[in-house]
Amino acid sequence: MVSGIVFDIRKYSVHDGPGIRTAVFLKGCPLHCLWCHNPEGLSFSPEILRRPERCLACGACALACPLKLEPRAEAGGQKCAACPAFGACVGACPAEALQLVGKRMSVGEVLDAIREDLPFYEESGGGVTFTGGEPLAQPEFILELLQACRAEGIHGALDTSGFAGRDLVVKAGTLADIVLFDLKLLEDGRHKTVTGVSNAPILANLAALYEAGANVILRLPLIPGINDASVDLENMAHYIASLAAEAGPQKAHILPYHSAAKGKYSLRGENYAMGDTPVPSAEAVNKAAAIFEAAGISVTIGG
Repeated sequence: MVSGIVFDIRKYSVHDGPGIRTAVFLKGCPLHCLWCHNPEGLSFSPEILRRPERCLACGACALACPLKLEPRAEAGGQKCAACPAFGACVGACPAEALQLVGKRMSVGEVLDAIREDLPFYEESGGGVTFTGGEPLAQPEFILELLQACRAEGIHGALDTSGFAGRDLVVKAGTLADIVLFDLKLLEDGRHKTVTGVSNAPILANLAALYEAGANVILRLPLIPGINDASVDLENMAHYIASLAAEAGPQKAHILPYHSAAKGKYSLRGENYAMGDTPVPSAEAVNKAAAIFEAAGISVTIGG
């Protein structure tokens, strides 16, 4: 059976599509957005995070390590990649000072977790949302998951950056009941600077999704100092409005920046690129919403 790497399954989510949802986070992403709020989803492999403040200095992790490393200092480092029992130190730690992020799961195992929440879907009109990371970065896995959900009548949403091959984007997008499609910046050079990739294939894939009849809801992160200038918002609004000629009235979710992920970067031994960037004020969020609404776009704050 097809399997993939999952780094979280979050129950009772109300921000990832309609109703109460199960959010399944697939590991690995080709983008490296400066503000990424799931940095633990960037790597395509399982990894170990260290929480030194929880460490009891008991030595249990070192005893469990077949490579005779000192996990308190070296867990998750380059030497760990060759470990024949990767994660053994995590299981040995009584204080949860080490955390394993990502495990291989089969399609059947993921479906078992999704089925546990079926009563909530039926009551609320919810379902499952496949997110990440970038779900399309594990193509065989995401296609099998979406096909299995469709076969069982489970509402499936695909949360994607759209950065993948066109055939894959269209196939997955038409299997999903909803595509939550992220749009960050229209200017390609700046897009490359803040995400690491060109937006040319992203925009082409969005057009292909509309042409294929996919049900798309646009998600627009509002990032201070990056895409919140009036000219950027107006250009994005005009672009989205232009899609209405082919696809009909557009819906968009504005997702205001937050710094809740800042602590995750320290666990990975990394600096947070956004530093002390403040969250957008209510006035800034309302201004952005007004620009999109003036272009005939139905706006929801959050989502």
